[in-house]
Amino acid sequence: MDKIEQHIAIETTSFWKQKYDDYMQLIKIRLSSLVVFSSVITYLTAASGTINWFEVFILGAAGLLVTGAANGINQIIEKDYDKLMTRTANRPVSTGRMSVLEAGISSTLMGLVGVFLIGFYLNQLSGILALVSLLSYAFVYTPLKRVTPISVFVGAFPGAFPTMLGWVAYTGKIDLAAIVLFTVQFVWQFPHFWSIAWLLEDDYKKAGFKMLPFNPGRTKKTAFQCLLFSLILIPIGILPTVFGISGVVAAVVAVFGALYFSFYAYKLYKSCELADAKKLMLAAIIYLPIVQLFYLIDKI
Repeated sequence: MDKIEQHIAIETTSFWKQKYDDYMQLIKIRLSSLVVFSSVITYLTAASGTINWFEVFILGAAGLLVTGAANGINQIIEKDYDKLMTRTANRPVSTGRMSVLEAGISSTLMGLVGVFLIGFYLNQLSGILALVSLLSYAFVYTPLKRVTPISVFVGAFPGAFPTMLGWVAYTGKIDLAAIVLFTVQFVWQFPHFWSIAWLLEDDYKKAGFKMLPFNPGRTKKTAFQCLLFSLILIPIGILPTVFGISGVVAAVVAVFGALYFSFYAYKLYKSCELADAKKLMLAAIIYLPIVQLFYLIDKI
């Protein structure tokens, strides 16, 4: 009897561990955490005087729910395509470990609760932004990925909304500062997404996703687009200083960060090699949180 109970306990533990792992995959926990970071750090940048840490907690927790919901719906819509790609073949919905019904109910609940918490405890405008971000990512960007490379442009809007959401969560309005910080993250996404798409182009082709701006994908024209948007980040990154959101130190960090970013974009343009696309992707991952952190540290 003891052995039977022990076996049941092991099986139960294994079940719940797998279930936990599946939900972490469903909401893409690492990606969602980076999105929440952008919202929270921008809220703190907007804050003056005493910080309401309860609101910070709500923004982080609810933001995670909304982002997780968008990612969950994305995986439901793309479940048949995920099976075709090496990178996504083991996702819970595509493998059948999680049913479409379970994923759908979970994602819907996460989205509703997240939007409600933001709208109720922060302000209605930030709740609307969260809802628009969720719907545009899940139901506009996601289906467009197999239709046109313009999907990257469309997806850059919900991709940058978390920054605007963080500012609006504190101020209650979309002002010039909100638009400026939104613009930094909006422009940053293009070389970031395209460097990822460059690396995954073969996988994306299996599912019919059109993520690079030109066909065939890995060309000088595509690499030039990465370089162009990286260079655009140099002036864009100093706009928070120009408009009095942050100080000179933040501008210096933003310029050097964009130059660092552009250096790897130039290397990709020269070589068109996968190794340089990976370096550009890593440079992009480093750039955004560091620059946003200095907008906070050096805020005026």
